[in-house]
Order: sequence, then C-alpha cells, then structure tokens
Amino acid sequence: MNDSLLHDVIAAATLLWGSYQPTRLIELPRLAQRAGVGRVVVKLESGRPFGNFKVLGGMTAGLCALARAAGASIEELLSGQTPHTSLPRLICASDGNHGLAVAAAARRAGADASVYLPRCASRLRADRIQAQGAEVIWVDGTYDDAVDEAARAASRGDGLLISDTSSDPDDLIVHDVMAGYGLLTTELVAQCQQILAGYPTHLFVQAGVGGLAAAMADGLCTLPEGPRQMIVVEPASAACVGHALALGHPERLGGDLHTCAEMLACGLASASAVQILLKHEAHSIVVSEEQLQDAVDALRDTGGPATTPSGAAGLAGLLHVAMEPLLRRRHELEANSVVLLVATEADASPTTPELT
Repeated sequence: MNDSLLHDVIAAATLLWGSYQPTRLIELPRLAQRAGVGRVVVKLESGRPFGNFKVLGGMTAGLCALARAAGASIEELLSGQTPHTSLPRLICASDGNHGLAVAAAARRAGADASVYLPRCASRLRADRIQAQGAEVIWVDGTYDDAVDEAARAASRGDGLLISDTSSDPDDLIVHDVMAGYGLLTTELVAQCQQILAGYPTHLFVQAGVGGLAAAMADGLCTLPEGPRQMIVVEPASAACVGHALALGHPERLGGDLHTCAEMLACGLASASAVQILLKHEAHSIVVSEEQLQDAVDALRDTGGPATTPSGAAGLAGLLHVAMEPLLRRRHELEANSVVLLVATEADASPTTPELT
C-alpha cells in the first residue's frame, strides 16, 4: 500500500472509531504441533471494528468514492467540510460484512446506502446493516445474483457502486477495496519481526472472490523473505478462485454454492484478484464442509479465537494439507515450516466498536 493511501485508511479508521490499533498476531504452539510444522501464527481480525477484516476494504472504497465525488479528501469529507446534501448514495452487494462496512462509511460521511443481500444471508447481519441506517434489498438467488442486481441499480444511476469484485481487472473501486485490506499486511510486516524474528514460509488464506488473498499476496511479496507457498483455501462447493486460477481467468460457477462458510459462498472470482494471484503463482485447495466445521473447534481448542467456518477456512486448508503426505510434499510443508493464518471474523455479533 502506498504511504498516502495508508495514511488515509488509518485516518479514516481514527475518525470513524476514535482510535486505530493493529489487530493482534498470536502464536499457537499446540496448533503447530498438531499440523506437524515448526510454528503457526494467526492474525486476529475479530479485533477490528465490526469484528472482521472487511471493514478495511468497504470503509476505504466507500470513503474514497465519496471523497472523489465531493472533490475533497477523506479527512475533509469526515470533518464536515463538504456539503452532505450533494453526496451520492452508495450501493453494494454483500453476504453481510462488506455491506456493513459500506453502510458505516456512508453513515459517517452523511450519505445514504443501499445493500443488496441474497435471501440466504443471515438476518443478524442484515439487522446490523440496517442499524447503520442503510436500506437492505433482498435478492432471490446467490451472492452473485445480488452482485448483478447492485450493478444494475448503479447503471440506472441510483448511486455509486462499491463492489469488492468485478470482471474488469482495472476496476478502481475493487482496487480501493484491496488497498484497504493492504493495511492488514502492513501490520503483519512489523508483527512478524516482533513475534517470529523472521517471516512465514507458508500462507493459507481463505477466499470468497479472492480480494483478501490477492491483497496479502501483493503485500507479503515485499518481505525480504516472502512466503514461498501462497495457498488459497475455498469450500468445495464454491471454489471460484481455484477454478479461475486453473483457467487463467474468472468463470462463473453453477449450483447454489451452499456452504457453512457463508462469507465464502461466491461463484465468480474477482478479475483483479485472479490477475494478482496468478502473478504470484498462488496455489488453490478445496476443503469439505466437515473440515470447515472441524477447523473452528481446532482453532479454539489450541488456544485460538472463537470464529466461524469462514474465519477458520485457512486453518481447514492447513490441516488438510498437513494430514496428506502427498499434499505436504506438493506444498513443501515441512517440520520447520512457519505458517501464517488469518481468523477473518468473530464467531457472532462482536463487542468491538460500532458507530453510534
């Protein structure tokens, strides 16, 4: 992330929630022993406002879009130096977390927001979005159907589309979203030195449309010794990123995409993310519903945080590889490997700060 945007992201977080603190990186020796590796560290994104990493992307992209529309900086926008009556509505599709971040950004800036949710989305997540003053519009079908509906609304002139995925690899908003996620890797660079006195050899990271995985691949490649294996983990029923990596471009999956990892139930990968992951030669593995559920227990039982199957999907991938000798060899997972995971969200409505 460039210094200017990093400053904007931190400034926005401070103005929105009153303070900014990096989320914790913890080491779990019992988990490393279980996986037969040297060390395992976990980034705890449950410590973010709203209890998940998505706040970084939706907040950044939403505020950047509003600031551009107002011809102002983010700080000027949030300090009330622009006329709020002239701000456009923000529109997005979400399974819950991205929409919550966009809704919060709109509310703080004095703009309206509409969030398109698939019918399968959690009512609790919808309630949290509405608590930020946003309109929730329910869409029959999958997350990808909600993406299509939000895009149609924006094309009609209903507002600015703040999407975390696009078929255009040069989409400015999607790049703003991933730049927001880049704060996570900026934090990691310093934390790895403090905790590991070195750097991870392996990254196992979950993917919906691939934005977080791509942002981490880009950010960690700047390390003196970046991970030699970057492994994207997806539910077997919604492995759109792995499908795109195999083809060399995104292609929409069929089916209902149902999975207990509801934040990963996506059928079409982001073109921007795929382009970045291909550049970094990322690998892809899929995990079963049972493995996703088991990973939640494994993380908690070895001293990690309580999370959801979505939040523990990276661990599900690590354990899947660790238990299969062929996969261990293929991904160069060894007794001295140092593995980085991300627990991407809290297990329920978090106690972390929300806008009031």
